[in-house]
Amino acid sequence: MTAQRTPDHDQPHDLVGIGIGPFNLSLAALAHGIPDTPRTAFFEQRPAFHWHPGMLIDGATLQVPFLADLVTLADPASPWSFLSYLRHRQRLFPFYFAERFHIHRAEYDAYCRWVAENLPGLHFGHQVDAVRWNPERSLFEVDYTQTGADGEAEALGRVHTRNLVLGVGTAPHIPEPPKPLADAPVVPVVHSADYLTHRERLLGADHITVIGSGQSGAEIFLDLLRARPEGREKLHWLTRTEAFTPMEYSKLGLEHFTPDYTRYFHSLPQTARDQLLPRQWQLHKGIDTETIAAIHDELYRRTLHGGWPDATLTPGVAVRTAGRVATTQVELHLEHLTQGTRSRLTTDAVVLATGYRERPLDRLLGALDPYLRRDPAERPRIDDRYRLHLDPAISRTGSAVYVQNAERHTHGVGAPDLGLAAWRSATILNTLTGTQPYPPPDRTAFTTFGLERPGAEPHPRHTLTPLAEPH
Repeated sequence: MTAQRTPDHDQPHDLVGIGIGPFNLSLAALAHGIPDTPRTAFFEQRPAFHWHPGMLIDGATLQVPFLADLVTLADPASPWSFLSYLRHRQRLFPFYFAERFHIHRAEYDAYCRWVAENLPGLHFGHQVDAVRWNPERSLFEVDYTQTGADGEAEALGRVHTRNLVLGVGTAPHIPEPPKPLADAPVVPVVHSADYLTHRERLLGADHITVIGSGQSGAEIFLDLLRARPEGREKLHWLTRTEAFTPMEYSKLGLEHFTPDYTRYFHSLPQTARDQLLPRQWQLHKGIDTETIAAIHDELYRRTLHGGWPDATLTPGVAVRTAGRVATTQVELHLEHLTQGTRSRLTTDAVVLATGYRERPLDRLLGALDPYLRRDPAERPRIDDRYRLHLDPAISRTGSAVYVQNAERHTHGVGAPDLGLAAWRSATILNTLTGTQPYPPPDRTAFTTFGLERPGAEPHPRHTLTPLAEPH
């Protein structure tokens, strides 16, 4: 079994990865395809690969095309592509006739699990406890605990490596008002990440409130709506945004998820990046138009015989406070941000579709803190090759710490996007090997982001003519 694999301790690794989600799985798969493959090991504390199991709702699809698999956009010929998975499962022809550009989430999860179960060098059931720099050996030390199926510690170990890559992912975000209720769940107050685990209990509640207007909130509201009897839906859907807004999905808008835009964003001053990111929320926090249409269709269908469904959808609302009524209900104190009005809502269950936050790196990298270089907001500085800025005592040895999906403040909205996974992994491997096993494309967008700087090499096929001097 994958969880029983034990890393080789005899000699230093070229790269050790911490966390095995889609991004580090992409890196491991592409590293496996390099001649003279770097010595790698990837550690994950969970016993097996699972991708957002609480949100694998029947019929829910990825918001990126199937080409945004682990490897294809860097190496279309890789044996670890989604099409290779289909061939292995003898499903190529059914997929061909299905004509699906956006695959089901459950199918993406199954594909990643197939890669994780067959790719060497992955160590599940291994919790990384500490990372240190050993100046005498000019290597990183990684201490881990190997756990059994019951989660109990079975063995301790240590490996040495020249480079690290952090892919610890994100954690569910629970806002402060409902946090005490979620921590003591007498009444079901659950994050969307755990939706399917609690779905039957939620459906047993008399009245359900969904908070959050992104894709997860929309999918959960739609799933609950379809499961409730007509005329007795008893659903509320609340969000801070001023509307249930569609995601920006125009073809030129999607070019914000290209290497060209990532390079442009990284070149901006940090103050400009920080101002830009909040304005781009619709690129990644909206709802896809098909889900919006499906919700409207379901609501409309329930009006065909007269009457309106017992479902309230209210945007522009903030939850000020939340408390428990006796032991069976939750009372939400609401404020309409534009109207300036306040009200109370009593409900029997709450689903918090309130998104995710990057996991802090401080616990893992505590021993490396003296070597880290941070920006004025105390965030790690990250270069254009996805390396943390480290003290020269480490960087001059050629060793580095790479990050995956912890660099939105330096690389922009594409950091958590699956469509950039293979390209980022290829960038890391090109840097680590000092060669180009995966040559980067010269250009990836029709949009030219920013004006060319004086003395800079012109963008391919684009030159800028200096403005004429005024007469």
